[in-house]
Parts: sequence; C-alpha cells; structure tokens
Amino acid sequence: MTELQRLLLAYDEHRAAGRPCALATVVEVLGSAYRRPGARMLVTDDGQLTGAISGGCLEGDARQRARRALVQGVPALVTYDTRDEDDPRHGLGPGCQGVVRILLEPLNFSDQTNPLEILRSFARHPVPAVLATLFATDAAGPKAVVGQRLLLTATEALGSSPLQAGPLTEAARATLGQGQSRVLTLDTDAGPVRALLEVLVPPLRLMVYGAGNDAQPLVRLAASLGWHITVVDGRPHLATAARFPEAAAVHIVPVQELETAAPDPLAYHVLLSHNYAYDLAVLQTLACSPAPYIGLLGPRQKAQRLLDELPGDTTGLRHRLHSPIGLDLGSETPEEIALCIVAEIQAHRNGRVGQPLRDRAGTLHSH
Repeated sequence: MTELQRLLLAYDEHRAAGRPCALATVVEVLGSAYRRPGARMLVTDDGQLTGAISGGCLEGDARQRARRALVQGVPALVTYDTRDEDDPRHGLGPGCQGVVRILLEPLNFSDQTNPLEILRSFARHPVPAVLATLFATDAAGPKAVVGQRLLLTATEALGSSPLQAGPLTEAARATLGQGQSRVLTLDTDAGPVRALLEVLVPPLRLMVYGAGNDAQPLVRLAASLGWHITVVDGRPHLATAARFPEAAAVHIVPVQELETAAPDPLAYHVLLSHNYAYDLAVLQTLACSPAPYIGLLGPRQKAQRLLDELPGDTTGLRHRLHSPIGLDLGSETPEEIALCIVAEIQAHRNGRVGQPLRDRAGTLHSH
C-alpha cells in the first residue's frame, strides 16, 4: 500500500466517524531533510497521525500546530530550521541541517476540491501528473489563497485554484514535461505566489512470470511498496489468487498462448518460472516491447542460451535484460532474493546504480 493509499484510507475513516482532521504537507526544503516536498501527514483533532513529514523530529510540534489550525479554521505555513543546534524545541540536536516548510490545512469533508479529494482523483486514474500547491502569496483577495491547488495531467486540469489559466498552468505543464518536482515563485494577475509543483508518478507496474514459492515473497515485498502486480503462470494449481492475495491480478497463461499475449509496454518484467521453454516464450513476446526492465532468474549461461535461440536482432533485448537478476546482496533465501530484485528495480526506476549512500558524490536527492 502506498503512502497516499494509507492517507486516503485514514481520511475516509475519520470522515465516517466525523472526526476533524488536518493535512500537513512538506512544501519546501532548503538543504538536507529526511522527507522531500510532497511528503504528507494526516492529523486528527485528538492527535492521531497517519503518514510522516520527517524522521520523527518534527511530528510532535507539527501535530500541535495542526490541531491549532483546526481550531482556528485557517491554513498555516510553519518553517522549521533544523540547522539551529541551540533550538531544543524539536529535539533535533545537529538535526538534518536544512530548512523545512510545512503547510498545515484543516480539511473540509464536504469540499470535493480539498487536498485529499484532489489526490484521490489521481489515485483512481493514475497517470503522470503535476500537483501545484500555493503555499505563500502576497496577493489580496480570493484569487490566490494559500492551499489552493491545481492537478494537471496531459489531458485535463482539476483543482481549487482560479489561477488555472496563465503562469501556474504553464509552469505545471513544463514541470510535467521535465518530470522533476520544483518550487517556484510565479507572477500572476493576482500578484506573486510561491508554489510547490509536485510530480506525481503512478505506482510501478510489475509483471511476475512464475507462480512458484519464490514468487510469493517477491509479490509481498513489492506490494508493500504500493506496486501494481500481475502474476502469470501456466500452472493452474500455482497461479491462484489465494496464493497471491497482494497481486492485482493472477492469470493462467499456458506457454503456447504466450505468443499471442500483448505484454504491458510500461511494466517491469521479472521471469521466475524455472522453466526454460516458458522463459523463452516470455522473452520472445518481450523482444519487440519497449518494456524498460526485464529480469531473469538463473545463471548467465542460461540467459545467453535463451538469447541465442531467439530469432532476429536481440540487441535491444540484451541491453534491457538483467540476468542474473537483482543487486549483489549475498542473497540466498527466497526472501533475500526478493529483496535484491526489488532493490535493483527501485534503483533502475530512479536512475541509480545501487551503491552505498556513503559512496555517492553530492547530495542524496536531486534538486
């Protein structure tokens, strides 16, 4: 389950119980911090927390301020400077050495454009999107108010901000094209505003070919990250929903039907069938697919033999094929192997190599 899914679940429970709550959102970070802009935490009037905005050092103070915002009924922008070693308020000590700005907003359950309802629309139809959140403004009047939002996809816009035309939309559209979240000060017809332009990425789609016992810990671990998982196997007694309750779908596909299957071109594909003919058929269907990642369990000799048997030019497939699959973690058990596979996929998706963080030059996060 993703963090957003957990927030929506808690939000629905609080709404059903009539329990007032506020949303805390990290909108800007200068320097180093545990969470990046877009991290969220739900706070109820009795102090219940869902989600996280830091490693634990800001939650206590933010909870009190969020409850105060609930009483006052207006949003509040709070700045935490964790570089101040002499400030004991948050128990930070040396801290993360950064400035973190948190937007605290009381949620109106009846407002279908409140922040979580806007995010729900993304969760229901997950396509790449940008969520623009106004968190500071010098403008007067209702046209630019702290907390207004605009959700922009390639085909539509949704939100509470009347600034949908002009610089805000133009900046959101440019951010969507670049695929990198950012914070900008924009000059609008309502005056200057400061906004977080947050890139929202749909959950990773994972195709697992093979429903053996070693696939189960992989599916469980991937599901804990909120990935959308499909399991495919030709054996009816293994390919069952009861064995893979975390998967979104489980399909029985005999080897002879793989030739006519249309693989998901955007999914990450993992081959765990332990069946040479099945792996060969899957690779043949993936050869012409633009799938970004294909992982194969087994030794290098097996992968080489499979590639040699495939007809046509396999240059592109060889470049995308990860075999032996996974990062080198010294894995032995199915659970350990699942960890090294998921770690490699996560690194690949984020353009990283999976090295120790202490060996990374520069900052941990892109700015």
